[in-house]
Order: sequence, then C-alpha cells, then structure tokens
Amino acid sequence: MEPRRTRYAKNGDIHVAYQVFGEGAVDLVFVPGFISHIENYWDEPRLAQWLRKLGSFSRVILFDKQGTGLSDRSSTAPGMDERMDDVRAVMDAVGIEKAALFGISEGGSLATLFAASHPQRSQALILYGAFAQFRSWFPTQEALESLFQYVDTAWGSGESLPMFAPNMVDDLALKEWWGKFERLGGSPGAAKKIMLLNSQIDITDILPTVNVPTLIIHRKDDVTVNVEGGRLLAERIPNAKYVELSGADHLPFVGENSNQILDEM
Repeated sequence: MEPRRTRYAKNGDIHVAYQVFGEGAVDLVFVPGFISHIENYWDEPRLAQWLRKLGSFSRVILFDKQGTGLSDRSSTAPGMDERMDDVRAVMDAVGIEKAALFGISEGGSLATLFAASHPQRSQALILYGAFAQFRSWFPTQEALESLFQYVDTAWGSGESLPMFAPNMVDDLALKEWWGKFERLGGSPGAAKKIMLLNSQIDITDILPTVNVPTLIIHRKDDVTVNVEGGRLLAERIPNAKYVELSGADHLPFVGENSNQILDEM
C-alpha cells in the first residue's frame, strides 16, 4: 500500500501530525488510544486492511495526539482539554466543519468530551473499547504500577501484547510490530506521563450532555477495558446504541469479528 502523506495542523504552538485517506461521503476523525504513530499503522497488514475498509465508506482523518507519535511534545504533559483540542485543529486544517468521531480506548473519552463540548461540529460519536472512568482500564493503583514497571524495564519489546490482544500472543510478527509501535508511539517517560494524566479521567458527569447520535461497541471479555466501562457509557449517554460482541482482544483489527466492528458503523 502506498504511503499516506503526513501533514501538520497547528494547535496553538503545537504541531499535530495527521493523514487523510478514503473517499466516503462521511468525514470521520479517528481518535486513537493513549499512544499512536500514524505512519507505523500501515506497516501491520491486518491494521492496514482494516483501515482501508474504514476508508471505503468514509473519508478518514488519522492523527497523533500531541505528545505521541509524529506530533510535537510540549514541556508539560497535555491534559484532556488540550488533547481534545487536537481534534478541532485537524478538522480546521482539513477544512471540515462537522465530522463523525471514532474514539478507541482512551481516545473514546476524548471523543466523547469533544462531542459534548462541540455538538455543532460533531455529526456522530462512535466508541470502541472505550470508558468514562479510568478504573475501567486500571481498577487499582497496583495494576497501574505494574504497567509502569513494564515501561521502565521492557518498553519497546512488544511484551505487553497479551495486555491488549491475548489471542495473538503466538503471532511473532505482530509482537515485533507492537514493540516498534511502543517505541514510535512515545518514549518510556512520555508513556508514563500520559498514563498519569489518564489516571485522572472521569467524564461520567458529562455523559448525559452528549447530544449526538452515539454508537458504542465493546467486546464482552475485553482484556484491557472492562466491558462494564462500555455498558456505563451506553447507560448514561442519551439514546446511545450499544453493541456487545464476543472476544477478549482489545485491538479492534484482530479477532474473528474485527470486520463486524466496521459493519456496525
């Protein structure tokens, strides 16, 4: 697959890396999880195929949130408001007034906050493996400390793959790509700073104010984000549609129902 051109939007003094692909009628902003690298996405064949299908029915805007991937780092770790504003920045750069938002994992919290804060710019909200409260991801401080231990000792090795896709642990190619994804997504220090900020996420109070059509998709045995996180979103966001699929893998592009996630959209 030919490389997508990476461009930069400005959010204040921060440059936010983004790509645009697909020719569908709907503009869709893909809000990633806690780290990302938009060029490395295309090096994993299953993810590239999954993204191509997404682009078959929408014009997709991928971006790396500030502090991750190809986007600028700032002297202080950006909070949710600053990272949410990255969505506005890339929409402005592409010339989009209104778009559907597709938030995955921690990106779902940001997408939900954007939809609540900017309903005039939000056509729809789609959440996969998402949560309103950080404890749906890391229920205890001990669990979070275990991640920090991994970051300090093995970040970039890909050994965290079972924490995100337990059914893919024997796939050595995916593990190698995942290790590179860690390294390119953020340095160990950046990953820890971002996770410390993420540990403060609780957007429960804003859920009733979301006033756009909302679709929530969650795998029942998601090993990363507890399914109760998805159920809470569906319960609190007015008129949200909730789809619960089988499976334990958090990564949406693996698993037997990976295409069903896109078919539901």
